[in-house]
Amino acid sequence: MNKLVSNAQEAIAGIENDMTLMLGGAGLCGIPENCISAMADAGTTGLTCISNHACVDDFGLVVVF
Repeated sequence: MNKLVSNAQEAIAGIENDMTLMLGGAGLCGIPENCISAMADAGTTGLTCISNHACVDDFGLVVVF
């Protein structure tokens, strides 16, 4: 199984409004900032996110939600 993708837009394909997602991150390490930005750009709404501190100030999940 090949899980490599070309870009963040391809990585978020299939994520729909009102889904529950589990995201990586512990402080600044592992925050999926490109995927988070792609979801914001795509206008994805109503997500419930499970994370271990995937944002700080104006970076990470706080940008979208």
